Amino acid sequence: MGQLFVIEGVDGAGKNTLARRLVSAWERDGLQVARIGFPRYERSVHADLAAEALHGAHGDTAASVHAMALLFALDRREAVDEIRTLLSHNDVVLLDRYVASNAAYTAARLEQPADGEAVEWIRTLEFDRFGVPIPDVHILLDVPVALAAERAAARENADASRARDAYERDGSLQSRTSAVYGVLAASNWMSPWRVVTADVDPDRLAAELSNQPSGEPKVTP
Repeated sequence: MGQLFVIEGVDGAGKNTLARRLVSAWERDGLQVARIGFPRYERSVHADLAAEALHGAHGDTAASVHAMALLFALDRREAVDEIRTLLSHNDVVLLDRYVASNAAYTAARLEQPADGEAVEWIRTLEFDRFGVPIPDVHILLDVPVALAAERAAARENADASRARDAYERDGSLQSRTSAVYGVLAASNWMSPWRVVTADVDPDRLAAELSNQPSGEPKVTP
C-alpha cells in the first residue's frame, strides 16, 4: 500500500509547482507516483458546478457556505475508489488540496475557529460518512497571503482562462483561511502535518516524506 500525501495552502501559494517538483523528485528515485488535484475540474460534475457557482452561475449557490462545502466533499466522495486503487498500485499518491481545504475554507467563510463546528462537520462528513482515506502526512505550504494574492492575479493576467473566482478575489477570506490552516497544522489535525515555506527544497522534502514509515499512527477522529 502506497503512502498518501496532501499539499494544502491558500490560493496562489504555489501548491501546483511544489507538487510537480515533488513528483519529479520521487520519480528520479525510482518510485511509482500518482497525483490528483482537487477539485477535479472537467472530471467531476460536482467540481464543475462549484466552479461555475464561484464565477456567478447557479443563482445563490455560492452564497451558501454549506452548499459549496457539500459540492467539494461530493467530488472527493466520487474519487474514493480511484484513490484507493492508486494507493494499491503506487508507492506515493500526492493530492493537491483535500479535506483540510474544505475544512479551512468553510470555517473561514463562517468566521469560526479551527476547533469549531464547521471543521468538525467536514471531518464527520468526509472521513466518517464518505470514507475518504486519511492522509499519512499533510504538507502546508505557508506563504504570506499578500504574496499568494499577487501570484493568483498574475496567473489570471497571463491566462484568461484562469480568471480568479469569488474565493480567490476575497483577500479577507484568504487571510482567515490561512489562519485556520495554521491551527490545523499546529494541532496535527487528522494526521501529522509538515509546514514548509516557498523556499523549501523539494528534493529534501520528498526524501523525508518517502522515508516515513507507511501506516504511521494517525490522530484518532
